Amino acid sequence: METPPPLSRRADYFILVSLIAFLVPVTLFVFRHLDDNKLTSWNWAFAGADVSAFYFSIVIGLLAAFFLSKLSFIERHPVASLMTLTGITCIFFWTEPEVIVDTSRYFTQARHLSEYGIEYFIRQWGAEINAWTDLPLLPFLYGLIFRLFGENRMYIQCFTALLFSMTAVVTYLTGKTLWNENVGFNAGLLLAGMPYLLIQTPLMLVDTATMFSLIFSVFTFLKALEKGGIWVPVSAFALFTAVFSKYSTWMMLSVLGIIFAVEIVRQAAYKPQNVRILFRIILRSLSVLLIAGIPAGLIVFYKFELFADQINLLVTFQKPGLKGWSEGFLSTFFFQTHPLIPVAAIFSLFAAVRKRDLRSVIIAWLPFLMLLLWVRRSRYIMPVFPMVTLMASCGLQAVQDRVLRRYLVFAAVSTSLVIAFGVYLPFLKTMSPVNFVHAGRYLNSLNAPLVEVLTPPSKSFSINPAVSVPILDLFTAKKIYFRYEEIEPPEKTKKSPLRFTWTYTNPKYYEDESAGELSESRPLVIITSEHGETLPDAILERIEGYRKTAEFNTTTGIFRFSPDVIIYEP
Repeated sequence: METPPPLSRRADYFILVSLIAFLVPVTLFVFRHLDDNKLTSWNWAFAGADVSAFYFSIVIGLLAAFFLSKLSFIERHPVASLMTLTGITCIFFWTEPEVIVDTSRYFTQARHLSEYGIEYFIRQWGAEINAWTDLPLLPFLYGLIFRLFGENRMYIQCFTALLFSMTAVVTYLTGKTLWNENVGFNAGLLLAGMPYLLIQTPLMLVDTATMFSLIFSVFTFLKALEKGGIWVPVSAFALFTAVFSKYSTWMMLSVLGIIFAVEIVRQAAYKPQNVRILFRIILRSLSVLLIAGIPAGLIVFYKFELFADQINLLVTFQKPGLKGWSEGFLSTFFFQTHPLIPVAAIFSLFAAVRKRDLRSVIIAWLPFLMLLLWVRRSRYIMPVFPMVTLMASCGLQAVQDRVLRRYLVFAAVSTSLVIAFGVYLPFLKTMSPVNFVHAGRYLNSLNAPLVEVLTPPSKSFSINPAVSVPILDLFTAKKIYFRYEEIEPPEKTKKSPLRFTWTYTNPKYYEDESAGELSESRPLVIITSEHGETLPDAILERIEGYRKTAEFNTTTGIFRFSPDVIIYEP
């Protein structure tokens, strides 16, 4: 049982921790030029921020953390607390625009299912439905949501918020299974101590879901080896979902091999005479692999040529391309997460060695793998974040005072929320993709049931403008008519991270013949590739007899993906 320090010493500790908790973001702000994140670099995000308001918000957040640390009932109801706290946090960010152009791919794939059904999606995924290097599970689930509830971004955000909350809960359960409830709860809560992670949750991407599927696979595999029974098919299901979430999880699932090895070694060390236990572990492991492997193998066999082409593309393009799209570990683990987390995680390694705790190998393996493979990209490291928070929570166990430990965790979370909500979110709303949000709302206010979209090619040709159409479609309830004319991609795009935009194929639902025969009085929407571009003569001729009624041209001036949206009406 933990013995709290004398009151006077505890007060000194709280004051010291509060001072450090305040100085950490201040220090990061001073050295913000070291943050090379490609989306929310502190150097960009703080450029227009009110620093005095930021410091004041940090103080308010620490006060809130102090009072929350006194509430023991939060830990007494861990699942409900984590679901509530993380769920509400996600809602704060629902006004964020779709700032990553990859959304276009996932929306297009999902809408095919919504429009034409499950059977069409299965047959045409990778054919008429361009799949790039995406796996089918998440677009399939997004398409089901659209088909069941309607084509509304809010339903997708509810789903991803649920997955984020479930990630926190499963992280808690994993920590509880390996150690105890306190380790698990703090680890689940520390996921909200990562501002970069928070701003990913409302986006129609696959990263949040991939993170959930990976930690879910780890937890269920642990339970399958320990208890067997129903946990074996549940673990197989979790493994199946992880395999078809994202290609990067394939190497991350090596953690299951680590779990198997650790369990064998532990059982051999503690009960060397009990061969039956070792045999049971081997049998349960093989059962999980077999139950997951049969349907996975059938799917791969059915689309073998497509999977082979995707893997070849990953090896020849994506892997070499990472060298040019990299971000420093300093940025990922100190600016984009709270520094308490990596510091405590590193400390946990020393504690594990001292205690000879083999279980720590399970949670340390994936962060170590990211370092070993030199994966220097925050989005690709994201699925590993629950393991990092489990390591950090183990490291925090060195703090004997439970209330002080709780305060450290809440201080990290409150600081993260201030950064994500007070700095990152306003910055993201100044990015050009917010133009699609505003344009979608404006189009919804018009009486016309259909709008025609035009995408003049860019002079710089850094991105195919046609890829913007599905993003606009996500934010408007209007039917879109769009006739895409293929453009030969320039040579420089062959090594560009935006290369996939040039593989765009126009979905047939944008070329509905009945829509094309409608009156010429429909509104015209022009999406430029880059901010402030001059419209070509062909477009100027097309808009003769029309008047400009709205223009949305917000931009940071930082990113290559910087579209304007201009609306013309007769």
